[in-house]
Amino acid sequence: MSDRKTDLDRTQFFNVSGETENQVKEILTLVYSALSEKGYDPVSQIVGYIMSGDPTYVTSYKNARYLIMKVERDEILEELLEDYINNNLKERD
Repeated sequence: MSDRKTDLDRTQFFNVSGETENQVKEILTLVYSALSEKGYDPVSQIVGYIMSGDPTYVTSYKNARYLIMKVERDEILEELLEDYINNNLKERD
């Protein structure tokens, strides 16, 4: 049991490559556009997909559903969080 406590005391590292970041940005842009064009609230639909993993939250219009499934949900979340931090929190420093 002491090994488990030791594991919980360590911080795990997660890193997304620059190529993946660019792919996520491009895919989010295309998916956002497709959802908007179809009259959906893109933010709500993308959040629904990230939280549930259910691709039916994303329209198949313009292959948006296929595209969003090409990247992992944690990569999408990381990109969104990084953008939020860079544009909202780092400015305060």
